[in-house]
Amino acid sequence: MSRDYANRKPRSGTKARAPQRKKAPKRSFPYLAVFGVLTLIIGFGYFLWSINGSSDSSATTEPVQQPKKKTTQAVVAEAPKKTVKKDPNALPPKPQEEWTYLKELENMQVEVDVPQSGVVSSGIYQMQCGSFRQESQANEMKARIAFQGAEAQVRRSEGTNGVWYRVVLGPYPNKREAETNRHKMQSAGLNGCLIWLWE
Repeated sequence: MSRDYANRKPRSGTKARAPQRKKAPKRSFPYLAVFGVLTLIIGFGYFLWSINGSSDSSATTEPVQQPKKKTTQAVVAEAPKKTVKKDPNALPPKPQEEWTYLKELENMQVEVDVPQSGVVSSGIYQMQCGSFRQESQANEMKARIAFQGAEAQVRRSEGTNGVWYRVVLGPYPNKREAETNRHKMQSAGLNGCLIWLWE
């Protein structure tokens, strides 16, 4: 005959017993670990304390002066030095200029070699502002130049390429005057002017 223990009801008058759990053993306080940690902390603190003044002691120290002997003369008490606070935003003082070349150049002489005859050109400068196949186009250019206050000439020339009408300004005694007139033409929009030296 099989018995069903899972579904069996407890007997009347008897209490069902709960399963008992084993109690965990009590752990003792870790005295050894705490002692080790405290020893390390104290040792590290002593190490920091010992190296604290080592940088100051390595610096050069001023020799100790022996106290002066007392004399019968009156000793004047030194006034305490006033400490002046510096402004961190203040600019440094302006440096003093020490230029020596001004004094040196006062008594010096400069010698320049200038040719006695001056600049003499071997020819005459002329400026050509255009060259056209038709004389009417050359005359239009001559009129534009006249509005700028300069006098131009239309010269006819024949060559292997045929007949050309050149608009020429000048002659100029030196190249500087020719350059001045060329700049005047450029400001008026005539950019094709070229300076030639006819010997």
